[in-house]
Amino acid sequence: MKPIIYQVFTRLYGNRNTTRRENGTIEENGCGKMADFTPSMLKHLREMGVSHVWYTGIIRHATMTDYSRYGIPRQHPAVVKGRAGSPYAIADYYDVDPDLAVKVEKRMDEFHRLVARTHRAGLKVVIDFVPNHVARQYKSVAKPEGVRDFGEDDDTTQGFSPQNNFYYCPGERFSPYLDLYHGELFPYEEMPAKATGNDHFDNVPGRNDWYETVKLNYGVDYYAGRIGHFDPIPDTWNKMLQILLFWAGKGIDAFRCDMVFMVPVEFWRWVIPQVRAEYPDVTFIGEIYDPWLYRDYIAAGFDWLYDKVGMYDCLRDVICHRRRAADITQQWQAVDDIRQHMLYFLENHDEQRIACDFFAANGQKAVPALIVSAMLGTNPFMLYAGEEYGERGMDQEGFSGHDGRTTIFDYWSVDTLCRAASGKLTAEELSLYAQHERILNIARTEPAVTEGQMFDLMYVNQHIGDRQYAFLRSTPVGGRLLVVVNFDENPAAIDVHIPQHAFDYLNLAEGQSAAVDLLTGEQFSLDLHPDTSVPVELPARGGRVLKF
Repeated sequence: MKPIIYQVFTRLYGNRNTTRRENGTIEENGCGKMADFTPSMLKHLREMGVSHVWYTGIIRHATMTDYSRYGIPRQHPAVVKGRAGSPYAIADYYDVDPDLAVKVEKRMDEFHRLVARTHRAGLKVVIDFVPNHVARQYKSVAKPEGVRDFGEDDDTTQGFSPQNNFYYCPGERFSPYLDLYHGELFPYEEMPAKATGNDHFDNVPGRNDWYETVKLNYGVDYYAGRIGHFDPIPDTWNKMLQILLFWAGKGIDAFRCDMVFMVPVEFWRWVIPQVRAEYPDVTFIGEIYDPWLYRDYIAAGFDWLYDKVGMYDCLRDVICHRRRAADITQQWQAVDDIRQHMLYFLENHDEQRIACDFFAANGQKAVPALIVSAMLGTNPFMLYAGEEYGERGMDQEGFSGHDGRTTIFDYWSVDTLCRAASGKLTAEELSLYAQHERILNIARTEPAVTEGQMFDLMYVNQHIGDRQYAFLRSTPVGGRLLVVVNFDENPAAIDVHIPQHAFDYLNLAEGQSAAVDLLTGEQFSLDLHPDTSVPVELPARGGRVLKF
């Protein structure tokens, strides 16, 4: 079946506290828990068409909330973004974030139960692996016996050493353009300063840098022009292998690997086969933004890679009428040889919400793009919790600000998720959800989508290429689909040309054929002949999936 990944920001998803005080504490604004993912909630996701749940923010990260009474080191607020902290500033690779536990001292047990519940619901578990950087005050209190901590054996007199875990600025104190007190009696101190996570190799990162993180050293000497030192194996490689094996041993089905292109491909070539030697079914998903590197990372063992710079950027522009719908063809063609590895999405925690004022201002406007993303190929699709209701993300949460994104730094709750839980969604939101459920289940179950061939019709349909897009999907056993979408605000009546080549390539039969629109259940009759046109009536900001 086609993989459908549902990303949840774990601390937000089950939180029903609607106080939503800007920069509020966990006591004021509340926090979702792993226990909120009940069997009925997981069953609901499965029925929506989801196959994988990406639990974002599971591993313990830096936070302003004080858990020192549980033996967890307190983080200095000067090097934490937001009260809740970024889930990508990992403070202990071997620990579960205490915010997510009903009983903090039992947090790992609660995670084990979450994995078991998810699997019983027929869903697979995805968690983050953050390989490029850690929190500035990283210190593991949960590491297995015999494991040495990051930086514990570093020679801090060396800016770079292949066996160091961090990069240093010898003799220089950490002096960013920040308030190092942040309300505390004493400032945050770091001597010598470590390099910052976004490849900032001096001691003065700014507010727009990843100042709360420290860059990990995989044996690449950035000071000497990115020269790799991989023999003998760098110490960081071995530490990261043990971390991946630790989590894979807990039943994880997939790792969403953060910013993989900032870590040398040589490491991935080395580590992925070793993980798969013990856990052969583990999937590796890579966040990557350089198309020139896609094939190198797939060759290194990645199963799926973000198609952000290509398909996401194009679809966003098509939704907003900044590009022609026909431009979608160029995106899949650019990666046609690796298309089954490309992960399509319209939202995630980094991107703006479709329904925010800075994007489309209405979730319905992205339905044609959803149909294309879910049905164009056999490759996976991902959606972000709340997307199915048209979550707007226009809150002023705190550190995140008024940016059209759902915060990853603050204690908050998500409006549409709260109202969905209490049965208070609007008619428009319920309609959008129903469309998501139908589209995702078609993508998950129709053989023409899950295993069939695709034939792009746009090269002979340029007359509709500004606002409409059309393609065929076919499998000899499961039938054929004619998929036509309309990105325009108005309904459209168009003629879709079917060339002789499509009949030959997909072995289509000529003549009258009964058809049903899988989106609505409406019945149609198609008169199919080579090099002739099929009339199709399309709803505004919608589409047809005609099975014949």
